[in-house]
Amino acid sequence: MKVRYDKEVDAAYIQMSSKKPDGAVEITEGVILHTTAKDEIVAIEILDAAKKIPIKTLYKLELSAVA
Repeated sequence: MKVRYDKEVDAAYIQMSSKKPDGAVEITEGVILHTTAKDEIVAIEILDAAKKIPIKTLYKLELSAVA
């Protein structure tokens, strides 16, 4: 799992698979699931991320996935 955060646009991207996404579905305002053609979740994108989640916890999530 890889986590990226772009402070300039306040967007977080949580990559859960190395598969290439074929599409995306906005499940709620500003939360987008990137999926394959078989509806497998590849990544989660969160817009206005700092307003929705504590940004520091994103990197803890990435570290715990490796352990």
